Amino acid sequence: MSYDTISIAHEGPIDWLTLDRPGRLNTITPQMCDELTDYFQGLASSERVRVVMLRGAGRAFCAGYDLRAAEGVSAGTASGMRVQRQVARVFQYMRRIPQPIICLAHGAATGGGFAFILASDVRIVTPATRMNVAMVKVGMTGCDVGISYFLPRSVGQSVAAELMMTGRFLEPARAERLGLVSAVVDEDALEATGRAMAEDMLAASPLGLRLTKDGLNFAIDAPSLEAAAALEDRGQILCASAGLFREGIDAFLGKRTPDYQDD
Repeated sequence: MSYDTISIAHEGPIDWLTLDRPGRLNTITPQMCDELTDYFQGLASSERVRVVMLRGAGRAFCAGYDLRAAEGVSAGTASGMRVQRQVARVFQYMRRIPQPIICLAHGAATGGGFAFILASDVRIVTPATRMNVAMVKVGMTGCDVGISYFLPRSVGQSVAAELMMTGRFLEPARAERLGLVSAVVDEDALEATGRAMAEDMLAASPLGLRLTKDGLNFAIDAPSLEAAAALEDRGQILCASAGLFREGIDAFLGKRTPDYQDD
């Protein structure tokens, strides 16, 4: 599938995924949803790509859903639900793929753009990034495209309720204090900061990195410590049985870079 609303650049094991509608502030359209779904579905079985860097072209990251293309949501209950689910599944795929996603957000990151940030594994923003739950400002609920799931788990129930019920902007400095983002850096440092983060992730074994994302996804909703520990135990023994632990120890003691075989 060729893409018109997104672009993909391959850099070894890193994919740079760019939302590419700069003339419309990278707002989301049905076509963008289909293209992102196609891309993420392809990543599910890809071992070439180990880290995805998500960014926006031009002067904004993503200013939410394109309101000029939103008529389908109001076209009727059944058809509206189809459109709604077309958008929602993009964020579900972001969590399902085994590759960690590092989000680099600048400028407007509102509504669905904020959801892109929340659905990513690591978030890096600039002092000028503008984040809010914009849906509640246009007659809809603040519960949309996974926000009601991601946000309270990131900032707690009270702050999530504040943001989702008012549409207030979340200032980057506050987002960093709350632990929602990993860093706030100048826009010209976004790419370098993200690449350094990716390089640190790539130092892990391929299987270990995939299972870490997998484990985090399950552990956040684990019913008990015992359930989380059982998943952790499985992941550790899978890596050890694949010879990755031995290679990691040998490399550490030999003061060399490990050569992890992912087979």
